[in-house]
Amino acid sequence: MQQEAPAGGAGEAGEPLEVWIDQDLCTGDGICVQYAPEVFELDIDGLAYVKSAEDELLQDAGATTPVPLTLLQDVVDSAKECPGDCIHVRRVSDRVEVFGPDAE
Repeated sequence: MQQEAPAGGAGEAGEPLEVWIDQDLCTGDGICVQYAPEVFELDIDGLAYVKSAEDELLQDAGATTPVPLTLLQDVVDSAKECPGDCIHVRRVSDRVEVFGPDAE
């Protein structure tokens, strides 16, 4: 049986995670916004960006935002379903990607 979101040690001990989007790969499909509108938003350029905990759109390249534990599964599903493979979820402590195209 396959394990859900906490696979690979992420989130198991409540370890903080962050997410970022590579806009160079974003296709603008908006699947991430459908899964986790609290974390992702499409901007006027048609690309997805992460939002801060204060709901501010973060448009700097490589901008990260914390992944609330209550939204972890939605963020992971966004990364899995993203047609552009541009959503990266990593541990804050060592910046190792745990979900997304570069996850081991």
